[in-house]
Amino acid sequence: MATQKLYAGAKLREMRTRLGLTQKDFAGKLGVSLPYLNQMENNNRPVSTTVVLALAQEFGLDVTELSTGDSERLVSDMREALADPVFADVAPPLADLRLTASNAPALARAFLALHRSYRQTHERLASLDEALGREDARIEASPWEEVRDFFHYCDNYIDAVDRAAENFAQQGRGPGHMRDTAMAALEGIGVRVDLADIGPMRDYDAETRVLTLSTRAAPQTQAFQMLLQLALLQQDKLLEATLDFARFRSEEARAIAKIGLANYFAGAALMPYGAFLNAAQETRHDLELLGARFGASIEQVAHRLSTLQRPGAKGIPFFFARVDQAGTITKRHSATRLQFARFGGACPLWNVHRAFETPSRFLLQLAETPDGVRYINLARDVSKPGGSFGAPVRRYAIALGCELRHADALVYADKLDVNNANAFEPIGISCRICERKTCHQRSVPPLERRLSIDANRRGVLPYEVR
Repeated sequence: MATQKLYAGAKLREMRTRLGLTQKDFAGKLGVSLPYLNQMENNNRPVSTTVVLALAQEFGLDVTELSTGDSERLVSDMREALADPVFADVAPPLADLRLTASNAPALARAFLALHRSYRQTHERLASLDEALGREDARIEASPWEEVRDFFHYCDNYIDAVDRAAENFAQQGRGPGHMRDTAMAALEGIGVRVDLADIGPMRDYDAETRVLTLSTRAAPQTQAFQMLLQLALLQQDKLLEATLDFARFRSEEARAIAKIGLANYFAGAALMPYGAFLNAAQETRHDLELLGARFGASIEQVAHRLSTLQRPGAKGIPFFFARVDQAGTITKRHSATRLQFARFGGACPLWNVHRAFETPSRFLLQLAETPDGVRYINLARDVSKPGGSFGAPVRRYAIALGCELRHADALVYADKLDVNNANAFEPIGISCRICERKTCHQRSVPPLERRLSIDANRRGVLPYEVR
């Protein structure tokens, strides 16, 4: 297999700017000529081994950061946006998208923001009678989308919050005892914790300083909710500082993000980074063993595995998603090259959709995306009972997966025939941008391909993709 060249011009420029160095000074520290550095920063030359070593030795850079998935994510997002019918006749080739993502990532993000504004304007025009006269009819990203993109482009890893949670966890008795540690910490700051048969999972009264947790919630959920409330009360300055750095455009987005950061703290405290990473490697990422060891649910463990992206101590890059019964992705994150559809549903061939048919069982899938990358996918339903007769059951399924090259580190891969090319199921991101010509589950034609229609012939689809 040919060695893949590393082009990281945007990251080199970003690092040099952050250090406040001129190109001449930066080139001197890297031991290369000024023209050579200029060519690397403009992606006219790949980053050489000498430069990679110099970056690690001179600046302590985790060299794996040079090949993180930012560019692939941007390419995937742009391809999906450009699948919009408005671009049907002007869609640029994939090579141009990759060049833009590598050389001008800020421009790519600006394009995505512009397309998002266009979509929202189009949707508002479709229901103009509701939008007329409303003061809040703004043309901008919804608060929810803005927060989702914030975590997406942070690789779902917030270093300061993660380390604060890890430091807090070290004050307790270790994994599996975080519920008691959280309750003691709350009592230490004058908060009484009560258990009662209430509808909400968590209800905090700021005046009486009483935190009431539902007895209907599982012990893992109760521990998580205590840690979340503790983050809001004890880590407020850290959360606010992180929010200032993010520069959200609306108070609604900031409020949603603060809850997201508090959730992040709770998960990182329940499963502190160093201990959890070691346990994950020791158990070969067995979700049930990890859940029992850390007093966490299967969903909490799967989500935490997708956040292990600390520079210098990274875990396996996983993707994680949660879908509802309609196929809508309600949670998503990918540290891999696999990206999820930002608009619309997920690929119907993905095994996560079948998890609802086999409650409490793990489903395994070997899959290959159109770019030729192969994955191991794990799916399971995570239904959440209402806690009483007649209460609605919230039904979800989660998906966790990684690239095939990490198979040896996964207990789930032991019985899979990873060397059999026929064992890999073809999956995609969404039908509109999937280039597969003969998919039997295709819902709409790919917008980047021309179609051939023959009224006298019918195959799996009523048309052929050229």
